[in-house]
Amino acid sequence: MTLDDVRETATAVLDEVERAVVGKRDALELLLMGVLADGHVLIEDFPGLAKTLIARSFAQVCRLDFARVQFTPDLMPSDITGSSIWDQRAGGFEFRPGPVFTNLLLADEINRAPPKTQAALLEAMQERQVTIDGESHPLAPPFLVLATQNPVEYEGTYPLPEAQLDRFLLRLSIGYPTREDELEVLERRRERRTDEIELRPLVDATRLVALQRVVEDVHVAESVGLYIVDLVAATRENPRVQVGASPRGTLALLKISRCRAALAGRDYVTPDDVKAVAVAALAHRLTLRPEVWVQRIRAGDVVGECLASVPTPAAEDLAPTSE
Repeated sequence: MTLDDVRETATAVLDEVERAVVGKRDALELLLMGVLADGHVLIEDFPGLAKTLIARSFAQVCRLDFARVQFTPDLMPSDITGSSIWDQRAGGFEFRPGPVFTNLLLADEINRAPPKTQAALLEAMQERQVTIDGESHPLAPPFLVLATQNPVEYEGTYPLPEAQLDRFLLRLSIGYPTREDELEVLERRRERRTDEIELRPLVDATRLVALQRVVEDVHVAESVGLYIVDLVAATRENPRVQVGASPRGTLALLKISRCRAALAGRDYVTPDDVKAVAVAALAHRLTLRPEVWVQRIRAGDVVGECLASVPTPAAEDLAPTSE
């Protein structure tokens, strides 16, 4: 399998998902980059903007096992991870796996569950395993968490702590459709005469894991690597920032930049790849100073300032040298 296979498969997957989700190619590409980078994605946007539809569509097209958990204030950790149940016939405890044992887990409105339940996902997201009663249960690859939250309604919610936000490879928003795209949504619904839409499966879990491995072959020149490091360091030195991005953010920027290069059909990363994904990879990892919120400055604005202040490396010697 080659990088050409990655580009062709990604294009086919996006085209098929766009049969269900109209006019959001950029957001879909970002989410697919997160999938190819084997990372978790946080979607922060208003209700009714196809967040659940996007998750289900990717699961159908990639033929992934899919589970959806609606996070609520009374949700318990065992409702996600599973628990050990006493089996009277066998005379012992039997582990009953929870919905986390899947390929694509939709954690809907993740900030509505209390911190203890949110933390139940941490081990699964980072270690790709669940520990119950001292026994570890591995999660089959690929394992991806797609979480959603409402950016406006905070009543009855528990904001995600920085440690958990840092586990998400990227954060993105969907946004409202344009007038033409929303009309297209109506036309498609009228033509198919039903709310449900069947999408064709184009890959499976095994092929998806193989595609993830191929992305690791994308070359990153030393100058681009230093650019990534300097960009992340700039978030720590920005006067508006209380806590900047960690080295996990540096690695996230590297992974997503590689995926963007692969989707463009290149076997090397350019500074433009880094710039295109910087906000999605870094903004949610920044903790701004309290007084900055009064000025209505957001983390994405700060990442933009860092992009403007860090010199861009010359666009030469970026491709791998042939031996």
